Order: sequence, then C-alpha cells, then structure tokens
Amino acid sequence: MTSPERIGPYRIERLLGTGSFATVWLGHDPVLDSRVAIKVLAENWHHDLRVRERFLDEARLLRRLDDERLVRVHAAGELADGRPYSVMAWADGGSLRDRLAAGPIPPPAALDLLAEIAAGVAVLHRHGVVHRDLTPGNVLFRSGPDGERVLIADLGLAKALAAASGLTARAGTPGYMAPEQDDPLSVVDTRADVYGLGRLGLRLLGAAGEHGAGDRPHRGGTTRLREGVSPRVAAVLRRATAPRPADRHPDAAAFRAALRRAATAPARPGPAPPARAAPGPSPGRSASGPPPGRSASGPPRRGPGTAAPPRASSGGPARVRDRPTGRRRFGVVGLGVAALVALGATAGDAATAGRDAGTWTSGPVTVALPPGWRAAGTGWAGQYGDDGRLEPALVMSPDPRRWAVDPTVPGAFVGLSAAIAARTTPAGFVAERPHAACAAAPVRRTRQGGVDWVVARFTCEKGRPEIVEAAGLAPGHAGLIYVQVTPPSGSRADFVDTLLAGVRVR
Repeated sequence: MTSPERIGPYRIERLLGTGSFATVWLGHDPVLDSRVAIKVLAENWHHDLRVRERFLDEARLLRRLDDERLVRVHAAGELADGRPYSVMAWADGGSLRDRLAAGPIPPPAALDLLAEIAAGVAVLHRHGVVHRDLTPGNVLFRSGPDGERVLIADLGLAKALAAASGLTARAGTPGYMAPEQDDPLSVVDTRADVYGLGRLGLRLLGAAGEHGAGDRPHRGGTTRLREGVSPRVAAVLRRATAPRPADRHPDAAAFRAALRRAATAPARPGPAPPARAAPGPSPGRSASGPPPGRSASGPPRRGPGTAAPPRASSGGPARVRDRPTGRRRFGVVGLGVAALVALGATAGDAATAGRDAGTWTSGPVTVALPPGWRAAGTGWAGQYGDDGRLEPALVMSPDPRRWAVDPTVPGAFVGLSAAIAARTTPAGFVAERPHAACAAAPVRRTRQGGVDWVVARFTCEKGRPEIVEAAGLAPGHAGLIYVQVTPPSGSRADFVDTLLAGVRVR
C-alpha cells in the first residue's frame, strides 16, 4: 500500500493498521504540533452510501460522547476521491493485542486492566451504545501526564457495516463475540459486551500455554486460570461468559462491580478452579439488534472535576487496584469527591442520628458534625465486607445531597473498610489518590481522636479550591478509615484536624 504524503492538512508519517472497512495512518498536526491517528474509509466501500454513513456515525458518536475512556475524535474531513476520514487522538501505547503478544500480564495488573476496560464499556452502556466487538485489538493505551489511560476503540463499526451492507459474514471476532451474535433473530444488547469482557478476562488471566501465540481464549470447554487468581474471580468470569444472556451480568458496570468485590475479597486457601468458558459461536449470520434503552444500574452520579470519582461511586468507575502494568501505570487520577454513598437513611437503616443533633452514626462509625452541617448515608456504595453488605460510610455537609455535584458546597466523606485495610496501608491508600491538576502539599501525619492519620492536602485552580485526603487505621483492627474533606472557604487552619478528631469507631 502506497503511503500518502498528506491527508487534509496533516502530514502522514506511517501506516498504523488496516481493517476490512478502514485504514489508519499516523499523521502530524502542524497547528498543534502533535501526532494524530487518521482513519480513512477503505476504497472498496466509499461508493456505498450506507457504509459511508455508518463510518461517519462512529466519528459523530465518539465526538458526542467525548469521554476520557474512549478514543476521542478531533475532526473529520473528506479526501479528493470522496472518501471520508476522521482525525482521532493517537494511542501511543499500542494495543492490548500487542502487549499480550509480548507475554502474559501479571494477574494483579491484569485484574486492574480488566476493570479499566469494563469502566470504558460502561460509558457506552450508559449512553445506550453496545460495542459488540470487544477484542484485545480494540483496547488501546495512551500516555498522559497523570499516567497511562485505557481507551476503548472501534465502536462496533465492523458489525454495523456488515449489517448495513447486507453481508452474510458474521460480525464480531470469533472467541470474543457472544453466542446470540450468531443468531439473526436475537436481540444483541449490553449483555453481549459482558460476554466479551468475560472472554477478555479469560485471555488476560488464563494459564500459560492456554492460548498459544494468538490473542483469543479457548472457544469452548475449560480455561484454567493462573495461580493467584481467586475462585471468586473465576466465578465472575463464568457468569459473564454464560451461554444465555439472562444468566450474565446485566451490563458492564455490574460486571465491574462484581469483579471488584471478588478481587478485594479475603483470599481463601486452595488453587483457583477452572473458569468454564461458554462454547464459542459457530459460523453463521450476524445479528443486529437495537441498543438497550438504559443500563440496569442507571447513570452514575459523578463528582466534580474531569476525572472519574473515587471508590465510593455506585456504578461509576472505581478501580480494583492501582498497580503498574508492564513499565507504565494506567488508571484514573481522582479529581472528584467521594460523596457518592447511598443516601436517604431511614429509621431502620444502619445510619441513624446520634444522641444529639451534633453527631451521626453509620454502623460502627460516629462523627461529630461541624456547626450547621448535616449527615446522610447508609453505606459505602460498591465497597463490600465479608458478609456481602456495604461497608459503613456517610457524607456530612451543610447540604449532603449537593456536595457531590456542586464544588461550592463544602463537606466530607467518611468510610470504614476492612477490605481496604487487608490490602494496603493508610499511606498507600492516600498515595492512590493523587489530584494531578492540583498542587500537593507535603504529606503530614497527625494523631487525632486516638487514630494516627496520614493527611494529604491539594489546592486546585479549577473545581474545588481545596481537597484533603486522609486515612488511618481504626482502633482494634476494625479497618481503614478514609476521610475526604473539602473545607469551607475561609475556614480555620485546624478545621481538618478538628473534623478528624471527631471521627470515632467503636
């Protein structure tokens, strides 16, 4: 294939890849002095108006969603021969297919990566979009100032094009596509992507020698997971790859939440059992179905800022862990607040008012409320204990329900987690929560209320002017206490220490 010298205003450097419907080139943007990926519709399709429209639909969709977990589209244009092209952010870290070809990824990093992939797919599901072709080649990596970002690419374009053009070849990638994608009478919805996520999990966590040189998991039978992968994780993957859609997790957010619970559960002795992969679909016709009306878990309530909220999110992005994969670090830098606990406590809930209006209790956690503040919360959404129940947490603020979405409202999140204490230290947990867009003060230690706290303070130019992260071990090994505070404007220097001194764990 002859490389063009230019596409529109962009100078072409080299070919990045080719597919059935498009070719992708690495170009240079002279205005911004940066590299971009330019996707051009293949010559043999540009006369088909339906295919052309599908190509442009993908660019419009990515532009409309404009999410940090998806490949971003900057512009679109048309070549002299009439073929459309889209200009996208260049994923300079390559693809998951490239990394799997280089060797296995350690299980802890593989679990983190799978959770990040699921978070990206969850973005699509919240917008009523089904990817339908989740493969290692469609998971990309892009470096940035706050670490490496996992990106979801190619939003089901091949399947949509095949359906639009009347092709009989099935759309999707064997080994990853759900069985119902082979049935022309089936409706393909978010559960097809859950199947794809499960198959990616089997590929990432399968034992050495299970996959050979390819990038596909076994098409049927049993895939034995590597040593160190817990039986609970194996159970999550078995459910995700169930042959019947009704037996799977309803969407990517539910899959990710189940994976997170399984990955953070206390380890049990004994080897991990095999994960029974559903039989791969046999060749046949592709099926195209309408996307679901909405995700079963609903849209997440997002905190302020540009990055995903921390672990208190109920259905939004929440990393399983934050560990390096290879030589790079991928993940989300928290700039939002953790005020996404389940609110609306009632008399029968675990969270109840204290003995006076100045305190609030959630399970074993009691806090002293600053003057004029109220509290709400029944548990730490998405954070489960050994008994399967939410671990205790609460939000306190002059307006607890507005704190998560209004950067002008001060407040604090307080949570207690035995599961987090089992995997990391207070200093390690605070280190997992950098705010890259803010200036960090030196981490300090203080003893308040009988707890030795690790405290990190960040001052920010956008969003909330100040965010404080604090963690300590509760007396009696009850767990790790996590407190995130956005102090009131003009508050005293000892406001945070006074608030920490008012946190009690019985």
